[in-house]
Amino acid sequence: QVQLVESGGGSVQPGGSLRLSCVVSVDISTIDILGWYRQAPGKRFESVALLHKDGGREYADFVNGRFTISGDNAKDAIYLQMNNLQSEDTATYYCDAYYRRNGLGRTSRGQGIQVTVSS
Repeated sequence: QVQLVESGGGSVQPGGSLRLSCVVSVDISTIDILGWYRQAPGKRFESVALLHKDGGREYADFVNGRFTISGDNAKDAIYLQMNNLQSEDTATYYCDAYYRRNGLGRTSRGQGIQVTVSS
């Protein structure tokens, strides 16, 4: 079972920045897709940014160029740099991994970390 641990959340004012980190318990080059998801109270669970094994990146439309997902193979970690944060970005953010083992697709998710954007 792959384990993921997020860090870097907190509270910022609108327009501020945060960098989320996620340490993965295995070599991230063996993970097919690493990503960040979020869920705000009363709202649906949604994808924020995905990093594919081949280096490809996907972002939700609401990111609109404000966030950047990256990975560090040496540290087995991924990051989410979030700039120009707005109140609607307030949510619990989760690091997620999709990988295949013995021909079966599996998913692991971190415990989540809170991001609050408020003046």
